[in-house]
Amino acid sequence: MAYPILDCGSGPEKAFAGLCALIVMAKAPRVGRVKTRLSPTLAAEDACRLNVCFLRDTTQNLSRAAELTGKAAGLISYTPVGEESLFDDLLPIGFHLMAQRGDGFGERLLCTAQDIFAKGFGSVCLIDSDSPTVPTQAFVHAIEELHRPGDRVVLGPSQDGGYYLIGMKRAHPEPFEGISWSTSRVAEETRARCSGAGIELIELPVWYDVDDAASLRILVEELRHGYRPSFATLDGYRALITAEFLSSLDLISQPALSANSVAP
Repeated sequence: MAYPILDCGSGPEKAFAGLCALIVMAKAPRVGRVKTRLSPTLAAEDACRLNVCFLRDTTQNLSRAAELTGKAAGLISYTPVGEESLFDDLLPIGFHLMAQRGDGFGERLLCTAQDIFAKGFGSVCLIDSDSPTVPTQAFVHAIEELHRPGDRVVLGPSQDGGYYLIGMKRAHPEPFEGISWSTSRVAEETRARCSGAGIELIELPVWYDVDDAASLRILVEELRHGYRPSFATLDGYRALITAEFLSSLDLISQPALSANSVAP
């Protein structure tokens, strides 16, 4: 099944009015282009399959949050243009695709927010594609906070200093300006930008993204052995598709994932 592609130049759509856009920032899942930092722990083909599992679980989780609140809709903001077919049959019914634009990561985030508001959505949550076990309640909390009157930004900080979600009711440029992307300072700098702009900031529970052997170990411990991450205050989403795929791989015996090589 292919999914509708939003035309952001065609103006707002009545069906989106007042809804929170739960939009996953994602690369089209092609071998050798996604989850490359998991090499050599995973072969390129397995890393791509894991990425597909992440997308399927994350979008199902978001679909559940939208269902629980009745105030949200799911989308994928994708790159590169022309590879939309790689998402066919991966997403829940009702999801839309929207092409990314902009150069640097911060610019792409801001442009995605601007395009979402141009379609008539009432708020937006920009969500990473590397955190398949974020508790559903965290997404519900974000939706509810953005539905309240008044302006604010919602931040879902990651254990590594980044964030798995940023939500807003207006396309504020400040949270994306002067950020040291791909470093442990991203969330801290984002907080400072919001404070400097006088924007109220609401924080969600800390979670984690999976982009290297250490964070993959946390995921394996969570999904295969039922261990809540040490920094977590909630149980994570079960991510059954990812869990099934991980169970098919012999990860625990690999040196890069041994208990002595990374923090639990």
